[in-house]
Amino acid sequence: MKIEHLSKMIVEFYEKLSSWEDSVVRDSGLTTSQAHTIGIVGHEGAIKMKDLAEKIGVTTGTLTVGIDRLEKKKLLERKPHETDRRSFLIELTKKGDTYFKQHHNFHIKMTQEIVSDLTQAEQTAFANIIEKVLKKI
Repeated sequence: MKIEHLSKMIVEFYEKLSSWEDSVVRDSGLTTSQAHTIGIVGHEGAIKMKDLAEKIGVTTGTLTVGIDRLEKKKLLERKPHETDRRSFLIELTKKGDTYFKQHHNFHIKMTQEIVSDLTQAEQTAFANIIEKVLKKI
């Protein structure tokens, strides 16, 4: 397979996934970035601002603005870190947890649909390939 063809397929795969996700997120009144922030906190649990910023790939200053907006929507809250007075932990509120669970279920259904025509062996191979690729990016 030529690398140009593989590149085109990767871009198309990304665009289709993004479009699919954007259509679901748009109906929630959140941005895709806000939904991803809630997703990370939902999967990680209480997380330091610094660590969350690193996972999202933004500065803590940029993240602060996003967290402010999500706090106003009552989806996330800041809590002082128990042992580090300079740090805050970001946690989901009940409303945020409800949103996280709904969005997580969307991801599960989307994944089921994507792999529905693959055998179990192909699904395993696909997962292994994605895992390997993710380590590179």
